Amino acid sequence: MTLIYGHRGAKGEAPENTLTSFQECLKHGVKRCELDLHLSRDGELMVIHDPTLKRTTDRRGKVVEHTAADLVTYDARKGGPGWVQPCPIPRLEELFEKCAFDHWQLEVKSASRTRAATTVLAIRELAQRHGLLDKVTITSSSREVLRAALELTPDISRGLVAEYAWLDPLKVAQGYGCEILALNWTLCTPERLKKAQGQGLHVSVWTVNEPALMRRLADFGVDSLITDFPGLANATLRNS
Repeated sequence: MTLIYGHRGAKGEAPENTLTSFQECLKHGVKRCELDLHLSRDGELMVIHDPTLKRTTDRRGKVVEHTAADLVTYDARKGGPGWVQPCPIPRLEELFEKCAFDHWQLEVKSASRTRAATTVLAIRELAQRHGLLDKVTITSSSREVLRAALELTPDISRGLVAEYAWLDPLKVAQGYGCEILALNWTLCTPERLKKAQGQGLHVSVWTVNEPALMRRLADFGVDSLITDFPGLANATLRNS
């Protein structure tokens, strides 16, 4: 049975990485999500994909140059599907409080050693406070982030985000004690999938938006797929 993760909530249906987007995902009965994290200037975990504000808000500058109190006032509807109401950048804490997901893939972008350490420790503190330690996985394509997670937060599961095959993703995932391999779907050959699952990895493929591709990957036997259209994925896999 292939599980479904909403990509940045329901990115194809509502402004990505906003509370509205995650609520849309849950409305479809999809209880797993993937999101992206950056730290604010005052060290709070903010849910936004890019390190800068330009693409999703009408603001300039880097996320890390703004305080959390300011960031939560910025409207993040820009460039996404049309939405009538403003959709502010959320704190991760707000999503933990308002969204009952069964599992969260929390992607941390590349970071310096210091920032990687600060970020994973902040995730652990927040997840523990909300009783979610067993429901979150820290995912990253950054060795620095995965190393920090392995050393500083070993009780939180880890996942490697693999976009390219030039380094053997299975070997890297094993090296950092990962439980999830979040694989660009183009890298998901039946051979690699079988080998990864043989190593005990949960293989989550992204970003899968076409019904025919959803069915094909589910037939391959992927453990989960990450999609911009969780409602469509739910309907497709239920009826396949």
